[in-house]
Amino acid sequence: MEEFDPDMDQLLFYLPLSGSCFKKVYYDEAKQRAVSQFIPAQDLVVPYAASDLATASRVTHVLKMDANAIRKMQIAGMYRDVELSTFEGDDDEVRQKVDEIQGTSKTYMDDVYTILEMHVDLDIEGFEDMAPDGEPTGIALPYIVSVDEGSGHILSIRRNFQEDTPLAKKQQYFVHYKFMPGLGFYGFGLIHMIGGLGRAATSILRQLIDAGTLANLPAGFKARGVRVRNDDEPLQPGEWRDIDAPGGNIRDAIIPLPYKEPSGTLQNLLGMLIEGGRRFVQLADQQTGDTNANAPVGTTVALLERGMKVMSAIHKRLHYAQKQEFRVLARIFRDNLPQEYPYDVQGGDRMIMAADFDNRIDVVPVSDPNIFSMAQRVTLAQTQLQLAQSNPEMHNLNAAYKRMYQALEVQNIDEILPPPPQPEPLDPAIENARALMGEILTTFPDQDHDAHIRIHLMFMQTPLVSTSPQVMGTFYAHLMEHISQKARQMVQFEIAGIIQQAQASANTGKIDPQAAQAQIAKVQQDMQNPAEMEKLISMQTEQLITEVMPQMMPQGNSPMDDPLVQIRMQELDLKQKDLQRKTEEDQGQMLVELQKMEQRATTDSARIESQEEIADKRNEVNRERIDVQRDKMNRG
Repeated sequence: MEEFDPDMDQLLFYLPLSGSCFKKVYYDEAKQRAVSQFIPAQDLVVPYAASDLATASRVTHVLKMDANAIRKMQIAGMYRDVELSTFEGDDDEVRQKVDEIQGTSKTYMDDVYTILEMHVDLDIEGFEDMAPDGEPTGIALPYIVSVDEGSGHILSIRRNFQEDTPLAKKQQYFVHYKFMPGLGFYGFGLIHMIGGLGRAATSILRQLIDAGTLANLPAGFKARGVRVRNDDEPLQPGEWRDIDAPGGNIRDAIIPLPYKEPSGTLQNLLGMLIEGGRRFVQLADQQTGDTNANAPVGTTVALLERGMKVMSAIHKRLHYAQKQEFRVLARIFRDNLPQEYPYDVQGGDRMIMAADFDNRIDVVPVSDPNIFSMAQRVTLAQTQLQLAQSNPEMHNLNAAYKRMYQALEVQNIDEILPPPPQPEPLDPAIENARALMGEILTTFPDQDHDAHIRIHLMFMQTPLVSTSPQVMGTFYAHLMEHISQKARQMVQFEIAGIIQQAQASANTGKIDPQAAQAQIAKVQQDMQNPAEMEKLISMQTEQLITEVMPQMMPQGNSPMDDPLVQIRMQELDLKQKDLQRKTEEDQGQMLVELQKMEQRATTDSARIESQEEIADKRNEVNRERIDVQRDKMNRG
């Protein structure tokens, strides 16, 4: 389909201007292959009330064909062999405007015929839609009718539905590419949205040019008595010409017209109109290049979203239209390709099968409708890479870098960023060496787990390993993985043995075949149950750990035999004795203090009693003295 890319480029150029463009996908009998042809909006006539091409009652394609092309169609049996006549009418206003912009004009009358290919619903006599009882239903069926506009002759009438289908569903050949949704069937383009701004800007620009021209080439009035030599020739720069004046001031005899310079107000208004149109057409500045590399991811995404609102909507509509085009192409290939279609590519011949495009296959674009530019794709990939670098433990850095290179469209990424090496089974000696270098060891199901466990246990008894907690931790984790893998193998072997024993017993007649099948089904059901399998594996793992754990303890190299450990233990013993001595001293001091407190309390109690006794005696003496004085007073 050599015309696919040029027609798509032309469609993408027309689309922002006109708002709607179309593609016609069909099988060309003359070319013997599928064709995807660009159709401008003015060449496809659709009722304005129609919502889409699938439900439109009539779709008319205005074809311009020369005599040779029509003759090929007649020889191929696509058109009737009738006399045609060229259409002498003028071109429509849209085509005239396009010719004016291109600077082209028709200088001769060529033999170009106008063919109206109408996709309509008709109820043709003799080909009516029949009800189950054999009576016509009156339902119009889809047909393709080709009419010569000049002569009015019908060139062809063809079915536009599959004859063997219960529902006469119209087959679609046209695809509608829409720039912006309109008020009706056709879409809106930049001419519709900013056409008024464009006309106003053009008018103001012409006024400014006219004002500048008149200001540079002034005109005016002169008195009748003033005569200028060679007045029919314009003055050249730096030229002085003689003037015959009857007398008086020349200024009074010559009056120029008051032409003004270009208006500054109009110039500002022109700038506002241009800026308004530019703000509507262009994207908002993303400004992602000016942001800080360490800016929050949300800020970068917000800036991206700001600049992608309009274009993402347009790109999504184009993506949907191309999806419909590919579907029509797949149907054309399915109905017209031979069973095997060879084609040449670099490296050998290839074959396409007609079955590759049947109803099981859906041909769709693989592009992302939400991404419309390489800058946006690179920014998203860079944001993903920043997130991955901020927390590498939770992300796959290799995949993040690879997406970044893919967004930059770098070729041969594997040469720059080789894939991470996949772990491979190693022998126990190499695993011992890797563990000493601090690497993480990996187990595999098909390894000899018993041999690995024995060799690792022997290596763990060496002083180099037993005195290194980090290496010992690596071996402990690795041994646990081997034990788990071995336990899983043992459970699987045990289950396989039960199944084989049941089958052998059924074959020899020891048990009923149905009972054997029930037993086998029960075992298989347990194998498919993760909880039951993990239970069996856990039981086997417990038994293996019980057997292996004593061997995992270092022998002959007890930590207590280490002189440093012994010195440390002696230091701890001395500290314990010193602490005990201090505790005993503290307890003795506490007893002495208690005794002192008891003695002080006894002394204080005796002193208080003595003071109370003295006070009582004083009170008695005072009372006796008072009584003596009272007696004296009574006698007197």
